[in-house]
Amino acid sequence: MNNNELADVFDKIASLMEIKGEVIYKTLAYRRAAESLRVLPADISSYWKEERLTEIPGVGKAIAEKINELLQTGELDFLNRLEQEVPPSLLELLQVPDIGPKKVALFWKQAGVKTLVELETAARNGKLKTLPGMGEKSEARIIAGIEALSRRSKRMLLGNAWSIANRFLSELRSQPGVVRAEAAGSLRRWKQTIGDLDLVTACTDPAPVMEWFTSHPECHRILGKGESKSSIELNNGINVQLWAQPPERFGTLLQFVSGSKEHNVRLRELAQKKGLSLNEQAIIRDDGSEMLFSDEEGIYETLGLQFVPPELREDRGEVQAAGDNKLPILVKPGDLRADLHMHTTWSDAAHSIKDMALAARALGYHTLAITDHTSGLGIAGGLTVEGLAEQRKEIDQVQQELGDTIKILQGAEVEIKADGALDYPDEVLKKMDIVVASLHTSLRQPRERITERLVNVIRNPHVDIIGHPSGRLLPNREGADLDYDQLLQEAQKAGVALEINAHFSRLDLDEIYVRRASEMGILIAINSDAHTTDQLEQIIYGVSVARRAWLNPDLVINTWDRDRLADWLKSRGRS
Repeated sequence: MNNNELADVFDKIASLMEIKGEVIYKTLAYRRAAESLRVLPADISSYWKEERLTEIPGVGKAIAEKINELLQTGELDFLNRLEQEVPPSLLELLQVPDIGPKKVALFWKQAGVKTLVELETAARNGKLKTLPGMGEKSEARIIAGIEALSRRSKRMLLGNAWSIANRFLSELRSQPGVVRAEAAGSLRRWKQTIGDLDLVTACTDPAPVMEWFTSHPECHRILGKGESKSSIELNNGINVQLWAQPPERFGTLLQFVSGSKEHNVRLRELAQKKGLSLNEQAIIRDDGSEMLFSDEEGIYETLGLQFVPPELREDRGEVQAAGDNKLPILVKPGDLRADLHMHTTWSDAAHSIKDMALAARALGYHTLAITDHTSGLGIAGGLTVEGLAEQRKEIDQVQQELGDTIKILQGAEVEIKADGALDYPDEVLKKMDIVVASLHTSLRQPRERITERLVNVIRNPHVDIIGHPSGRLLPNREGADLDYDQLLQEAQKAGVALEINAHFSRLDLDEIYVRRASEMGILIAINSDAHTTDQLEQIIYGVSVARRAWLNPDLVINTWDRDRLADWLKSRGRS
């Protein structure tokens, strides 16, 4: 079993335990272990063989024993017994938007629903609205959610897709004759969810490469096999395509497969105007002679364009801008100098303040903000007002140990309650170094009401950043129904920063609204929302949202140097 397969097992355990009604700290333990496994930089087998499983964040003795059992036998007795208590078919109900474990348990225990088909039947027959906490509106939302689910193709979260792609690319680059290998398609454009995976390679002899690919241990079945392109279905149901061309044709191949389709149409139209044609192998002149490109840059130059970064290739004006030499300067991961939203053991995370500070410093950051959950979000074991003084002591101690190498801010991710109030009173908020305010609950309130909640928080002078504004969780939980026009206007007036939450299950604020915000000059914070030291590096997913939104780094507050960031906080009343 590989890292992702093990993670899937522990996510399954956590979901079944939640449906069963187990205490939250037990289910969170499995979630944390699963997340750590997904981002583990090395294959699990190396940790297992070296007896270092407990060195993995979130993996204690009990979970290490389960990993050992899975790797030795391919099965887990604990999961088998759990599936005898809780029907595994109930897990498919969790795919429906806005249905959580408690509702699944309710439908199962009181309506006998065990499958998605049974759920739809019960909902359409009006058998759910009479259950506790339900009603006609709730039942209607379930039907709408099931209909939305049926329209949704099988797509992966961006981080999961990169995990699979990077594993294949690492192996591919070691194959004889392979000169270069890259991800392409929607993954290279960093779309928030990914369908099939496209990989491209430059190689001197494609035959053995295609043989390696179609006989890969993760291949469930071969969908197609050719000299320059093959397609397989993995054991997890994901389709992967591999394209191959000689090194001198790699540039046109990479550009063609990267897409988007709409962007490529624009390029072909432009080529035709110049008496050229463009395909995955070459640019062809009117006389039939070929222009070969080993890289993409030459293609765009030949067409009279600036090089268009993959993230912009969506036919949203990028070709015209490239022709006018007016493409924006985009933020890059290396531009980030601070992370202003992360968690520690003071709430629901796996690592200490010092651990997070050392990891942030190693990334070259000059500032980090410790923003643990507040107590109102009970599921996260949030920090009480009384606990802030003790946390401040620890921050001061770590700050003294690390000196001026990195600045540690005491902040909080303050819960926005259902009534619009904040979890901490203003007299507490104003004494903090930075405040992030976020929605986690009551996301299905009517548009007017939930927008009002956020507007009131934006107007609060003690709030600096609005965290993951919509509250969405990809792919199953839609964000709140917000009036973004009003929100952006209020953020502009108040000078509050809006967050791009980099966790790949959020990527919130969505790129559409980030671009509108940037056009209005609204400040943006790209934050990791890290709960482990490893997750700090997931900031790249937030950067991808910013790039797809054409965002200039100067609007991103955590690209600023230490003095400029400090001055901004001071202007907001921070000492």
